[in-house]
Amino acid sequence: MNVILSCTGICKNFGALQVLKNVDVSVARGESLGIVGPNGAGKTTLFSVIAGSHMPTAGNVVFDGKNISGLDPSMRCRAGIGRTYQVPRPFSGMTVFENVLVAAEYGSSFASGEFEVVAARATEKAGLIGRANQPAGALGLLDRKRLELARALATQPSVLLFDEIGGGLTEAELHILVELISELKSDGMTIIWIEHILH
Repeated sequence: MNVILSCTGICKNFGALQVLKNVDVSVARGESLGIVGPNGAGKTTLFSVIAGSHMPTAGNVVFDGKNISGLDPSMRCRAGIGRTYQVPRPFSGMTVFENVLVAAEYGSSFASGEFEVVAARATEKAGLIGRANQPAGALGLLDRKRLELARALATQPSVLLFDEIGGGLTEAELHILVELISELKSDGMTIIWIEHILH
């Protein structure tokens, strides 16, 4: 098994509260892994440890053969770990394309001349090319979720962390989103997905 990401012995305490205790997770290149559990079980905290916004109290995160436990979130993002959030947080006063362009410029390791091309591809892949010039603040929930996906794709990740990306969507909207994610899986993307909508 060609493991691209592994977490070993991950513990995370917030003061006296232990949220994660000796968590071991590994995912192979091109694999999809689902994480389920009740609210408060520590799923999002695990993502934050993987992505670098929380440092583990103990344990290590190894990505593509390198221990990245001490790297900050921007370095992990440029290394190839992309993430979406439960609640989309676009730059509301900017257009859809500008939002994705920011991700390409600050979250990837591309040369400056490639940012617009990468952002355009990510916007198209997420199904938002027809809304590229609309203000992000005017988008409905499905398109905000797509924008989360587009911004993550613009960083050119090897591993994508989806944090309840289906939350709040209708059944029809979920179907559209799952089709998009299935395409990414077919392209060889490694996916770790937290979700309460089990079907």
